[in-house]
Amino acid sequence: MDELEKLKRLLHHWMEHNNEHAEAYRDWAKKTSSLGNREISEILDLLYYEAKRLNRLFEKAMKKIG
Repeated sequence: MDELEKLKRLLHHWMEHNNEHAEAYRDWAKKTSSLGNREISEILDLLYYEAKRLNRLFEKAMKKIG
């Protein structure tokens, strides 16, 4: 496996791992909201959306590799 193929696999792995974190942020946002802490919930929601935005960058990099 050449270095670019290795990088493509790593990018895919990182994206999957990032998705797992994103879902955890969303779950905790819901939990903290139900506990009445809207401020923390909003921050966790932002983390969720930023993580999803990162996934678009992972995809873009993978497409450049081919």
